[in-house]
Amino acid sequence: MKIRMFETKDAQEVCDLIIHTLRTTNIKDESIEEIEKVVRTITPESIIERASFTNFYLFEDNFKIIATGAIGPYWGSETESSLFTIFVSPEYQGRGIGKLIIETLENDYYFKSAKRIEIPASVTAVQFYRKYGYDFKDGIKEKDDEGIHRMEKFR
Repeated sequence: MKIRMFETKDAQEVCDLIIHTLRTTNIKDESIEEIEKVVRTITPESIIERASFTNFYLFEDNFKIIATGAIGPYWGSETESSLFTIFVSPEYQGRGIGKLIIETLENDYYFKSAKRIEIPASVTAVQFYRKYGYDFKDGIKEKDDEGIHRMEKFR
């Protein structure tokens, strides 16, 4: 497995991976309407924009992108960071790649310089993040207006 940084040329492949994961894995926990609402926001342009303000990591197997994860400042903060765009291809789930993503992001400058790290989490990912010490922000377990759970971890 190779870990490398996102390049603009990767945008479509990353979109395809995210959409495939949403429609295959997340569909077990969300309605088709909710999934398709998110799918409509996943474009090469949105991925390139996300990469412009984060350290956006790609995980490859035989030159194929199989997972993604990004970390960046929380709304420009110098003491808070956010994790974004954490996806593992359904065909590679259950092999420790999610753990590798978290380890990679938690070794990044943005993590090490933050006192608090926030994750906008899907229903599907909540239990995964809890294994790594993230919990519901302010104890709120319900989804927010965007349909996601806000989770956080303090260092």
